[in-house]
Amino acid sequence: MKQLMQRLSALPRDARDTLFLLAVISLIVLPQAEHLPWWCTAITALVLLWRGTLAVQAQPLPGKWWRIGLLALTLAATYATHRTLLGRDAGVTLVVILLALKTLELRARRDAFVIFFLGFFAMLTNFFYSQSLLTACTMLLALLGLLTALVNAHMPVGRPPLMQAARTAGWMALAGAPIMLALFLLFPRFAPLWGTPSDAMTGRSGLSNSMRVGTIAELALDDRIAARVKFDGNRAPPQNQLYFRGPVLAQFDGREWTALPSWARGAQWSANLRVSGEPVRYEVTLEPSNRPWLLTLDAAQRAPEAAGFEVTGTPDLQWFANRPVNDLVRYRAESYTQFQSGPLKRAGGQLQAYLALPPDTNPRTAALAAEMRNDPALNQATTPAFVQAALQRLRTGGYTYTLEPGVYGDDTADEFWFDRKEGFCEHIASAFVVLMRNLQIPARIVTGYQGGELNVVDNYWVVRQSDAHAWAEVWQEGVGWMRVDPTGSVAPGRIGQFQRLVQQPGLFAGAIGAMSPTLAQNIRAAWEAVNNRWNQWVLNYTQSRQLNLLKNIGFSAPSLEDLAYVLLYLLVGASLAGAAWTLWERSRHDPWLRLLGQARTRLAKAGLRLPETTPPRQMAQAADARFGPTAQAVREWLLRLEAQRYAKATPGTSEASDSLAALRREFRRLHWPTANPRG
Repeated sequence: MKQLMQRLSALPRDARDTLFLLAVISLIVLPQAEHLPWWCTAITALVLLWRGTLAVQAQPLPGKWWRIGLLALTLAATYATHRTLLGRDAGVTLVVILLALKTLELRARRDAFVIFFLGFFAMLTNFFYSQSLLTACTMLLALLGLLTALVNAHMPVGRPPLMQAARTAGWMALAGAPIMLALFLLFPRFAPLWGTPSDAMTGRSGLSNSMRVGTIAELALDDRIAARVKFDGNRAPPQNQLYFRGPVLAQFDGREWTALPSWARGAQWSANLRVSGEPVRYEVTLEPSNRPWLLTLDAAQRAPEAAGFEVTGTPDLQWFANRPVNDLVRYRAESYTQFQSGPLKRAGGQLQAYLALPPDTNPRTAALAAEMRNDPALNQATTPAFVQAALQRLRTGGYTYTLEPGVYGDDTADEFWFDRKEGFCEHIASAFVVLMRNLQIPARIVTGYQGGELNVVDNYWVVRQSDAHAWAEVWQEGVGWMRVDPTGSVAPGRIGQFQRLVQQPGLFAGAIGAMSPTLAQNIRAAWEAVNNRWNQWVLNYTQSRQLNLLKNIGFSAPSLEDLAYVLLYLLVGASLAGAAWTLWERSRHDPWLRLLGQARTRLAKAGLRLPETTPPRQMAQAADARFGPTAQAVREWLLRLEAQRYAKATPGTSEASDSLAALRREFRRLHWPTANPRG
């Protein structure tokens, strides 16, 4: 490392500055790598490496045709990848690749300035994909790097150290921080702040409005956070009651479950929710999902309170926002863990959709249902008896809970019950519901999240994608819909103690875990608590919270107009304060030196350029030699200026004519010579 630093310090300034700028560009582009096409990342890396090699070896830059060829290639590749040159993804790809290509014509300061400001824009595009604390910290470091390069470019003389430019850039950032804070707090907010309405967010993982048997298992190793939940008074329900309801699926084609259309599930019927016990009040911070549903704890009687959204409910106890959740959303809800819902009697065919099965599928499961109905022990059994019989079969039949049950064929229920006898929660729930329907018991699948873990640092419950779960609901005469989680019969620890199927930790995390089993967990809890603070106070600082801020400072009914006025007053006040500070700063400088500098500037305009260290007497002699008698008044004024500073006052004489104020007034009346030297 020491040898590397010595080699870098020995490089010419142009090479050193170029390498620093390339390093900053790499830092800007690095977080984009997972969102950019692979060829864009590869070309960008190769171009930056090529440009760095040219700088170190002092070789000429590539010619115009090289750059035109690379530009045409990247434009064609962008269009081939995105089928357009417009939009978010295509635009970000072009910005990144153009930023890299621009370094191949970095010859003058003008080119450097273009790269600086293109870099500032590319830095902002990172927030189209992630507004996490880690992204913000990385971009703050990139911002300081770009400011350092910009300050360094304004110091063309000599070889100033980069640390000196970095200190100046740091002070600039600190000076702008109060304005940034004021704009953050008071500039009117309109969602979505980042992104466009057409953003597809295809890279997001999470629940879907359909479930192909085996898809939820794909989420089991996804450790990303889906939601954070804060229970009022930190009174969380027991862990085995933490069911966060998502899409309800009832249509089955043999392999895939989908939601019923609104007309089929009876949009005209109410949920008929009947609750008992004390409600659980809580606040949910939901991560972006590009889905319209809002997760609630089973079961919410009233719509969640989500600012900026219109929330509607469905008969199957789902809650939908009026638009997809593409930004972090915080809302309050109230749920009852003891509830019943749905019709009490079969009437009007409203439950027929929950009995439908594709014809000629899962024949062995149908035969099992017929066998159960003909079993003397279950003859004329009620729904609870059939449910318990199926659960008993799961408990005692050698069934196992696994992420790798193999690839299922078309008859998924038959394979689970009779062949493989292993699967993840959706395999178990799907096979159970198919069996119930063959028993002529209305049944459906509910997907969502079950469980979570308490972060003891901030007392938020963290629900991860790995907590994604599927369970069943069966209908009973006189009771309505009731939850049945067949996974609990196969793997009780999955429901009660929250034993998850987790992926192997990486090398670094594994090493920490080997040294201290709790250290890695504590570090992660602390980091997620910090991230949660970032989410609550920065990303979720909405327009309603802005107006609440105005209420706290005395506005009775604040509006966006009040917000704009407060921001305007603050900006005007900051401008006046800046002007006053500038005047105060100028008054601190020596007024005598300032007046001497003005005289030097006047002589320079006349063609007599003198060093800044020239004293008044030498300036007077130079003006006399250059301009002759025409500079007589200037020469005398300069000598009086010198005397004002250095001569001792003579007792009994008046100093009014030679005071600095008088000399300043006389300076403005003097006839300064023009560029016509004595020949």
